[in-house]
Amino acid sequence: MIVILQSNIVQGSPEYRQIVDFLNGKPNITTRVHREVGASQTLTEIYLIGDTLGLDKTEIESLAGVERVVRISEEYRIIGRHRDDGRSTGFEYNGVRFDQSNLNIFAGLCAVDTREHVEKMMQTLKEHGQLCTRMGAYKPRTNPYAFQGYGAKCLPWVFELAGKYGIKVITMEVAHDSHMDEIRQALDQCGHPTGVMLQIGTRNTQNFELLKMVGRQQEFPILLKRGFGITLEESLNAAEYLASEGNHKIIFALRGMKTNLGDPHRNLVDFAHVPVIKRLTRMPVCIDPSHSVGSREQDPDGMLDVLHVAAQGVLVGANMVLADFHPAPQKALVDGPQALLLEELPYFLEDIAIAREAYEKRRSLAQSFAQQQLGPQRTLSGA
Repeated sequence: MIVILQSNIVQGSPEYRQIVDFLNGKPNITTRVHREVGASQTLTEIYLIGDTLGLDKTEIESLAGVERVVRISEEYRIIGRHRDDGRSTGFEYNGVRFDQSNLNIFAGLCAVDTREHVEKMMQTLKEHGQLCTRMGAYKPRTNPYAFQGYGAKCLPWVFELAGKYGIKVITMEVAHDSHMDEIRQALDQCGHPTGVMLQIGTRNTQNFELLKMVGRQQEFPILLKRGFGITLEESLNAAEYLASEGNHKIIFALRGMKTNLGDPHRNLVDFAHVPVIKRLTRMPVCIDPSHSVGSREQDPDGMLDVLHVAAQGVLVGANMVLADFHPAPQKALVDGPQALLLEELPYFLEDIAIAREAYEKRRSLAQSFAQQQLGPQRTLSGA
């Protein structure tokens, strides 16, 4: 059960103390307080853990300072979309909105290599009106001898270039709490010219201690990639780990499943789960077509598989697209064969826009049909 307080109720106020004392007085119940800090107000939520079935929802809602009470109806207490839950499905970070109704594109380098390549990428993004990118500084790899990323030494100039070209959010994978410290230090050093979204890679989806550490900080939002060899439920529980530590600014990413059933693609594309995640949770959903397909193969019409796959995810309601681009893929240090070219960016963006327009038409059609179905029901109930 979640008790949501009115926005004007602050910790230490008489109303707050009355609510907390009342809840703590209930047998077999423990409480956890979380505060959502927004641009103009702070929202306080109190999570009740234990034997909540016997609690009277109406009684709690009658307390001064309580806005509403949400009874948990799904396994995912915090990220779940519950029956009487009207809370937001997203958040705003550094001037960019992320929720279940919009779409953001993160095109960029899978791995940072040279300053020249990074600058060309960001300049191209600015020329086409883009505010977000992906830049891998830390690269956990299967092979211990493979390139592991330039790490902290590339962060200052990557952030400076982002500021130069108006990039608002960079998604960047972290694999250790020291990476978060290095990102903070570099941002402080540069004067915070951009924002960072911390990415939890597919290999770390069940690294529970890392999830806890990343979840405890609330400075950066989090992009959690689905584990490539585990069930959707297990990956959603990983997102719940993050949220249970206090950070609710989470985007869930689908990046394909590791199985030869997807051959010749790198992974089995799992983008049919986009609407499933939106139904089960309040998290925006990202798709990563580059790591799902893993190549630049194309069909007889000349359309790249990676564009087909991206369109499929957008067509069913994806809210974010993570895509690999590179100015010179043959020189890329990681995943060059799957990277799109800079001159392909406008084509990619237009193709995504076509798929998004089709999704919005489908959504409008579904809403219209639902209203038509409600009409006869209202007539019958009125009679």
